[in-house]
Amino acid sequence: MALTGLDIYKLLPKTNCGECGTPTCLAFAMALAGKKTSLDKCPHVSAQAKTALESASAPPIQLVTIGTGPNKLEIGNETVMFRHEQTFYHPCGIAIEIPDNLPADEIKKRTQTINNLIFDRVGKKIHVELIALRDVSHNPDTFANAVKTITASSQLALVLVSFNPGIIEAGLKICASAKPLIYAANQENYQAMAELAKKYDCPLGAAGKNLDDLSDLTVKITALGVKNLVIDPGSADLYRRLNDITQIRKLALKKTFRPFGFPIITFTPENISPEEEPMYATVFIAKYTGIVVVKGRAPWQILPLITLRLNIYTDPQKPIQIESKIYEIGAVTASSPVLVTTNFSLTYFTVEPEIEGSKVPSYILVVNTEGMSVLTAYAADKLNEKVITKALNDYNVKSKVTHKKVIIPGYISAMSGKLEAESGWEVMVGPREASGIPTYLKNVWK
Repeated sequence: MALTGLDIYKLLPKTNCGECGTPTCLAFAMALAGKKTSLDKCPHVSAQAKTALESASAPPIQLVTIGTGPNKLEIGNETVMFRHEQTFYHPCGIAIEIPDNLPADEIKKRTQTINNLIFDRVGKKIHVELIALRDVSHNPDTFANAVKTITASSQLALVLVSFNPGIIEAGLKICASAKPLIYAANQENYQAMAELAKKYDCPLGAAGKNLDDLSDLTVKITALGVKNLVIDPGSADLYRRLNDITQIRKLALKKTFRPFGFPIITFTPENISPEEEPMYATVFIAKYTGIVVVKGRAPWQILPLITLRLNIYTDPQKPIQIESKIYEIGAVTASSPVLVTTNFSLTYFTVEPEIEGSKVPSYILVVNTEGMSVLTAYAADKLNEKVITKALNDYNVKSKVTHKKVIIPGYISAMSGKLEAESGWEVMVGPREASGIPTYLKNVWK
C-alpha cells in the first residue's frame, strides 16, 4: 500500500534545510506521496529510510527505454489517468510488423517503406518509432538473417517477437547493442527470457493470459532481477482489452500496485481488415498503451495514428510553435515582399500556403510571440513595434531586399505609424485574413 505524506515525513531527517527544493520536510513528504518529486532530492535521508521509502519514491509506472541514440523510445513514467490533470510526457510508440519468413529483398523493401513514413504536421516531423520482427519461420537462422537485413537498412528501434528463447537469442546476437525489446516472456518461458534480458541488458515484454496471470508473471520476473518490463494483458477482443488496459492503469496509479507498474504493449487483432486496423489502434493510443503494433504500413493507415498521438501528447497549455526566423517561400529575389506573422504554428501554416498559391516569391518574417496568434499577441503586447523592429534587425532582413517595405497583418494596422517610426521601414498594411494574401500580393504589392 502507498505511504501517506505523514508516513513519509516520519522517516525524513526533519532538518527543513530546503536543499530538496521545498521549504520544509513536511512539504517534501507531501510532494513525494503525490509522485511530484523523487527521494534522491533529499541529501540527508538515511539508508534505512531509503529502503522504507522505496515504494513511495519509485514512479508508479516504470520508465522503459527501447533502442539507443536519437531513435530511442522512452515509454511509461506517467502519473495521471487524464491529460487535463497533468501533461502526458512519453508518447506511445507505433511499431509496424514484419514477418521473418519473407525473402530478404521484400524485408528490405518493407523496412525502407517504414523508414519513409515521415510526415510534416504543423511544422513537426512525425513518424513511426519501431519495427516489430515476428518469428513466423520458427527457424533461428531465418530470424537472425531477417534481423541483419532490417538493422542494415534502418536505425529504428526493434521489437523481437517470439516465445522461443533460442530464436530470440539468435536475433539478440545480431542486434543486442541496439537494445531491442524482447517479446515475450510467459509462464512457460519466463526464466529463460529473463536470463536473456539480463545477459543482453534489454527490456523484456511479459504476456499474460489475463490480469491475474499477468500479475503473477511480473512478480516472478522482477524477482529474477528484471525491472525494465513492458506488459501485455493478453485479452483478445477489443472491449476486454480496453477494460484490462484501463484497470492496469488505475491499479498502477491509484493503488500503486507494483505488478502492473509498467507500460503496456498491444498488438492489433489478426482477423480485422486493413480499414479496421487504424480504428482499433486509435483506441489503444488513447487508452493507455505504451506501444501499439500494427501490420499496415500504407501512409493512409499510419498518418491518422501519428496525428492522433501528436494531439494527445501535445501540452494543451503550450502552443505549438515554429522557429522564429526569416523564411523564404519560392525563388525569392532582392525585390520580394516581406510579410510579418507570429511563431504560432497554425498561424504560420495558414499564411504559408496562401503565399505559395499566389506564385509571388516572398519572405515571411516570423516574430517570436511565445506561440500566440496575431490578435492574441497584439493584445498581450507580445507583438508591437519594438518586437518587430528587433526581428528585422536580428535576422538582418535589410541584407536580403533592396527595398525597405514590410507588410503587417491587417488586424494590427493601428501600429503601422509607430512601427515606421521605430524601424525606419515603410509599413504596408496587408489583408486581415490569410485568404486575402494572393490578391493583395498580385494587385497591391509594388
